[in-house]
Amino acid sequence: MDGGGEEWSGGKKEPEGKNMDKGGGGSSRMEIKNCGAYFAMQVIYVRRKCKVSPPMTSGPPEFERIFRAQANCSEYFPLFLSLLWVAGVFSNQVSAALCGLLYLYARYQYFSGYARCAQGRLRPLYLSAGVLCILIGLSVIGLIVHFV
Repeated sequence: MDGGGEEWSGGKKEPEGKNMDKGGGGSSRMEIKNCGAYFAMQVIYVRRKCKVSPPMTSGPPEFERIFRAQANCSEYFPLFLSLLWVAGVFSNQVSAALCGLLYLYARYQYFSGYARCAQGRLRPLYLSAGVLCILIGLSVIGLIVHFV
């Protein structure tokens, strides 16, 4: 799940945007469709930096924060995709798409904040939870209108 077993050609090649403690690195270049892959690459990078071999999931605080941030994002992704799909099909597609973009942005901010310090994850966490609530609302309203 964390991609820790993958090898990069060239030995010490670093993923794009890896320098998160200097303003998020390549956040403007991050492709939203590759959000999960970006997080996994950050785990690979910090595993190598901190010398934490898979399958170990504990190590220096920097590694543990990034590992947990990636795991947390991965855990919520199926819920997000399900809600996004239902809201898009049974409610307003534009609203669902905007919520989807806002959620991905909030999750990226969550990941970046958590990588710096544990408290840095809170504001983006609340934003992403709010977006999920809106998607739940859109889904329920769309299902009621469609089936009732």
